[in-house]
Amino acid sequence: MPEPILTSPSDRSVSENRALRRSLPTALVVVVIAAMALSAWSPRDPTTWLLETVWVLVGLPLVLLSRRRFPLTNLLYGLLAAHALVLAVGGHYTYAQVPLGDWVREWLGLDRNPYDRFGHLVQGFVPAVLVRELLSRTSPLRDSRWLAPLTVCACLAFSAVFEMFEWAAALIGGRAANDFLATQSDVWDTQWDMFCALIGATVSVLLLSRAHDRQLDALGAAEQSRA
Repeated sequence: MPEPILTSPSDRSVSENRALRRSLPTALVVVVIAAMALSAWSPRDPTTWLLETVWVLVGLPLVLLSRRRFPLTNLLYGLLAAHALVLAVGGHYTYAQVPLGDWVREWLGLDRNPYDRFGHLVQGFVPAVLVRELLSRTSPLRDSRWLAPLTVCACLAFSAVFEMFEWAAALIGGRAANDFLATQSDVWDTQWDMFCALIGATVSVLLLSRAHDRQLDALGAAEQSRA
């Protein structure tokens, strides 16, 4: 009778971690697809929905197509999924009319729906981890002191490009683009949006860098073991 193969606790832990790395992205994809389907169901303005969620419509297929050749850390997968949910909600209601934002506005006595500001904080917070991961894995910057400032600068640059995109939408769509712009009559809305993205990126780098590095190390070790 063959003897049972005994595995050490460390071996079981490695196996469980690998299973989690495989299952979590799949679960997140299901959640994002379901959220996008609900978001697309009778949105307040279909054009605004498309403009707000185009990043998900383009980004999700890219993540799926590159998953085997260039898998991302679970931290980044989770953040990208969370960002997709933020975009889906904003696209469905328009950022100036998200019910949760209206509730926060009434509760805090604010002059405007703050969901747009929250969306731009996320626009800095999540891309910071994406930029940091790409730079860490494809450039010599992994252990460089320039990694953090370059990551924040890249996120601020992306935010500026997005504001130019909104500007182009305003020129082309005129009043029809008001829901997409979500300025809520604030003449400094563009500056506030970029400032929020800057704060989000900075906080992300300060809070998540160590956890991100651990996941990058684990991902690198997993890729070496498969090679």
